[in-house]
Amino acid sequence: MQYLELYNGSLPVEKITNNWYNDFKLSNYGAIITFVGVVRDENGIDGLSFDIYEPILNSWFDSWQQKAKKQNAIVLMAHSRGDVLNHTSSYISAICSPQRKVGLRLIDEFVEDFKASAPIWKYDLIDGKRVYAKDRSTAIQGAGLLS
Repeated sequence: MQYLELYNGSLPVEKITNNWYNDFKLSNYGAIITFVGVVRDENGIDGLSFDIYEPILNSWFDSWQQKAKKQNAIVLMAHSRGDVLNHTSSYISAICSPQRKVGLRLIDEFVEDFKASAPIWKYDLIDGKRVYAKDRSTAIQGAGLLS
């Protein structure tokens, strides 16, 4: 079973979330909390495009899995590579935990850390071209020549 899934293009939301539910509903978790990110139609973009550096993503995700495990929980995540048009999903995450409060806290922390730390580069799709979304990007801690 894969806890981290990468897809080309928009995510098949219903398939992913239904699979997670079916895979874990008998695992005695009291809460399966999902977050689905949807690409918004704003600033004249047609969608977003993503590049992923998988070795760092896997390491970052594994550290989250260890954090969740200490609380008897697990983390699930799916993300898109390449182009994702407006009104479709590029990101889904979930926490399976014994208690609702643990799950709600972890999903919030996980999504916020994902936005700040995951090695995924975002581009706007404008008139068929990828334009780096620098104003909405966050530098990865420890990355860069002078860090």
